[in-house]
Amino acid sequence: MKLSKAQYDEIAQFLGHVQPTRQSLRKLKEKFPSQSQSTLLSIFSQEYQKQIKRTHAKHHTAEAVETYYQRYLNGVMKNAAAPVLLELANEVDFAPSLMARIVLERFLQEREQAIPSKTLINSMLRDPSQIPDGVLANQVYQCTVNDCCYGPLVDCIKHAIGHEHEVLLREMLLEKNLSFIAEDQLRAKGYDKTPDFILEVPVAVEGHIIHWIESKASFGDESSHQAYLQDQFWSYWNRLKLQLA
Repeated sequence: MKLSKAQYDEIAQFLGHVQPTRQSLRKLKEKFPSQSQSTLLSIFSQEYQKQIKRTHAKHHTAEAVETYYQRYLNGVMKNAAAPVLLELANEVDFAPSLMARIVLERFLQEREQAIPSKTLINSMLRDPSQIPDGVLANQVYQCTVNDCCYGPLVDCIKHAIGHEHEVLLREMLLEKNLSFIAEDQLRAKGYDKTPDFILEVPVAVEGHIIHWIESKASFGDESSHQAYLQDQFWSYWNRLKLQLA
């Protein structure tokens, strides 16, 4: 879907004044009913991630980590069933899954007297039943299922949507009888960085000759395009030239 810069700026400005919650998503849809749910959700997620990146450091200072951990301990001591971590994350405008990671890491560090590995932390976030404390396991679970922009659940959803878009693109190419080489075929031949599809016979799209196509399921704002250019597109361009993303 195409969106004008003015429309995008209006949506981004609105998001700058609301919290990253499901209630805010509903307000966003009510405010911009002409935009699709998927477009608004993607912009919502990207704008929130920008905010988190801007404030990430202050939440990871030694003082902040200790404050969050002590507030967690005091909170569950009063009421272990209350969503202590989730409410704390919302209070300080930080992603619930990232707050859960901070407290989980601090808990394990105290328990094991050593800094836990990222592999262990990620495994416990994906499956909180592995956490050797039932109360904390429940708190972490509440954070991951209520986080609409970060965490293992969101990562799975993004991966599934990305795969779905690649499948739809493949079906569109087949319907148009366009001959192509897919990414998995290119990797089997030893290529490392490859686009999703290379067209064996280039085609014209809106006056441009296209040789390869990269599928992106997220909204393409300016910062996303710049990141894709640096991470992927320039590499493809240098080797394959004309493209469509």
